[in-house]
Amino acid sequence: MTTTRWTTIYLTLALIMGAILALLFWAVPVDGDGVRDWTGSLIPGFWMAWTFPVALFFWIIASLLIIMTLLAIRYPETPRVGILRIETTRGDRLFISLLGSAFINLGWLFFFGAPLWGALILCLVYAFAVFRWV
Repeated sequence: MTTTRWTTIYLTLALIMGAILALLFWAVPVDGDGVRDWTGSLIPGFWMAWTFPVALFFWIIASLLIIMTLLAIRYPETPRVGILRIETTRGDRLFISLLGSAFINLGWLFFFGAPLWGALILCLVYAFAVFRWV
């Protein structure tokens, strides 16, 4: 494909994902004083508690999958062997980093409790290490 086509694809996907993110922001409930309830239910009475943080989490996962798909199409790669001595691709390393991040967050909740900012920093360092050396 030409550069122009790739630019069109990138911009189209960015607009679609941006529109979905704007829709999520718009769906956050507002109380009587005009304050947004960020942890309030986006769909009242629904069977699942769709709050803004939950929806944002799934939006980020979808964005990562779209980016990885575009990278795999535009820049194909051969698997590499890292410190685990297994062949991994970018998608494998993404899966390993997401799975490890889930366990890091669970461990953080068990040992330290609710504010997860430290766990987020630890997850970013872990993901960097996985993409660099695994």
